[in-house]
Amino acid sequence: MQSLLIKNIDTLVTCDDYDTVLNNVSVYCEDGVIREISSDPPAADETIDAKGMWMYPGLINTHHHLYQYFTRNLPKVQNMELFDWLKTLYGIWEHLNEKSIYLSSLAGMGELMLHGCTTCLDHHYVFPKNAGSSLIDAQFSAADELGLRFHATRGSMSLSKKDGGLPPDSVVQTPDTILRDSRRLIETYHDPSPYSMRQVALAPCSPFSVNAELLRESAHLARSYKVRLHTHLCETKDEEQYTLNAFGMRPFDYMESLGWTGSDTWYAHGIHFNDSELEKLSASQTGVAHCPSSNMKLSSGVCRVPEMLRLNIPLGLAVDGSASNDGSNMLEEIRNAYLLHRLSWGERSPSAYEFLKIATNGSAKLLGRTKLGKLALGFAADAFLIKHERLGLVGTHFDPASIFGTVGFASPVDYVLVNGKITVKDGKLKNIDEQNLARTCNTHIRKLLAKI
Repeated sequence: MQSLLIKNIDTLVTCDDYDTVLNNVSVYCEDGVIREISSDPPAADETIDAKGMWMYPGLINTHHHLYQYFTRNLPKVQNMELFDWLKTLYGIWEHLNEKSIYLSSLAGMGELMLHGCTTCLDHHYVFPKNAGSSLIDAQFSAADELGLRFHATRGSMSLSKKDGGLPPDSVVQTPDTILRDSRRLIETYHDPSPYSMRQVALAPCSPFSVNAELLRESAHLARSYKVRLHTHLCETKDEEQYTLNAFGMRPFDYMESLGWTGSDTWYAHGIHFNDSELEKLSASQTGVAHCPSSNMKLSSGVCRVPEMLRLNIPLGLAVDGSASNDGSNMLEEIRNAYLLHRLSWGERSPSAYEFLKIATNGSAKLLGRTKLGKLALGFAADAFLIKHERLGLVGTHFDPASIFGTVGFASPVDYVLVNGKITVKDGKLKNIDEQNLARTCNTHIRKLLAKI
């Protein structure tokens, strides 16, 4: 048995079902699970003295493209919208290999973790020819090294430009290859247990990059293994026009016709749903990963978050790809989401605290993780802590539950716990030499871009 005690916590923001906020308490954990929250806890193998700190549930990222970490801030694509942006970047991404995926995953996950993220889902869908067959295996290795909970999705593209899709031939695969590798990854890595560190979902990329056959077969395969389904949907008006031209249907109707709705399914973005589609999402409990920074950068639009919450549509938060953001920081997403919706919806917008709950409770529900997303007895010991006696937080102690939206918090957090283990200490990754990793990554990026 391994035990951890976080004692003398100034404020514990639990994000539980009652929105409980506790002062001057301690949290005792055994084998990665919270066993006691009290003022008089038992001794433990390891102790963190959290005097002067606020503690929160670990943030859960529900949509990402970690491979894009190596194509951030490229001048050529800064003013493009989604379709042109994608077509330009495919020419770089076709040169990715296993080392690129491992290093970009390590760096992107590291940034996420430094800013309070304890569970990350990645949507990897670019499998260049000659890149090898172990790209997602490399991602699991990176997550293990950091100590991060990782949900991999076996993404895919089967519809190339010559077939009426968007991507070039160099990054598409046949449906048989995709489905065979999907089975392998599920059987190798998927652990459905309540506190698992590794899970797998199936995630064909989008209606404009895969064919109907692959969408149907992926849904059938996922449900036969009881894993979840994910894809991009209703991100842009270009996508809407594409499905109307190609299939005579709006994007949601097309996906619904292929079996892609239900409580085991969630979409990234979900900006351009109409009223009747929102009602269908609610009735089927199909979820949405909200990606505010990416949506703003690519001029895609504003997700109808207040209406989704009113209709009880499952809703989580996400950073999206590092090249459309250009970062991996869930705390920044909370602030951007709060400000974006204040601007767009005024008094109808969710509060700053509600966005924290979307990034914890809401994201956990999207991923089917019933023991993540809140600090309560029997839940996973996934959390982050920040020291509040710092200039950037002067005057914010009136409402610690709201600071990430109202004030913002740009620095690395002080501690991160995943599965009851310390993965960030004093604002530094515990298992990784950050400076060495940065040097290695930048060297690899220069070599990658030299191929273009």
